[in-house]
Amino acid sequence: MKTILVVDDEDKILEVVSSYLRNDGFQTIEASTGQDAINQVRKGHIDFIILDLMLPDITGEDVCHIIRQEISVPILMLTAKVKEQERIKGLSLGADDYMVKPFSPKELVMRVKTILRRANEYDLLADRISYNGGELTIDSTSNEVFLNGTEVSLTPKEYKTLLVFARHPKRTFSRHELVGKVLGFNYEGDPRAIDQHIKNLRHKIEKNPKQPQYIQTVFGLGYKFKGSSYED
Repeated sequence: MKTILVVDDEDKILEVVSSYLRNDGFQTIEASTGQDAINQVRKGHIDFIILDLMLPDITGEDVCHIIRQEISVPILMLTAKVKEQERIKGLSLGADDYMVKPFSPKELVMRVKTILRRANEYDLLADRISYNGGELTIDSTSNEVFLNGTEVSLTPKEYKTLLVFARHPKRTFSRHELVGKVLGFNYEGDPRAIDQHIKNLRHKIEKNPKQPQYIQTVFGLGYKFKGSSYED
């Protein structure tokens, strides 16, 4: 059973959202402040977070930023802010989707299910997979990546990009496919932004970023991941 943390300072919204989620088979935990939400995340296993942006102590954006430094759990933001720039800011911090208040609880549950299905695409076939004789290692239980035994610091978007490739080795992804999987289907910016994420990732995991052995360019089509792997 998936556990969903619902964060909102309005008791009625907490009650309604949690009720709809429980009726659909989810387990819920509730928090009414940003600090309480952070504490709940640190206390135990959370599979999904529904996060209001307008909280009494810490902004939802700051809560999202703090959580993103610790776990890569999917986050759906609730906001009364309707300006495009505000929505883009939330997504840029690592949120997977957003809904504008007032919203339909039924639609919210459907979005949660959709995001969770998409999140499953990042599950590796083993908890720990190494490539090229242990040169590159991905540990999906701790969300850590190692190059020759040394941890590599990746941003959430870089880590998600690597997981997409590692989950589907040798498959060629178009730029638009990667945008949807990494930046989100609601992303409204330049699709070439994914190229920068790949460039940054190559600089961190490749011996020679100009001649990559892992993330390779398929000219005219997109990118693919290549590497001899084994499970630890």
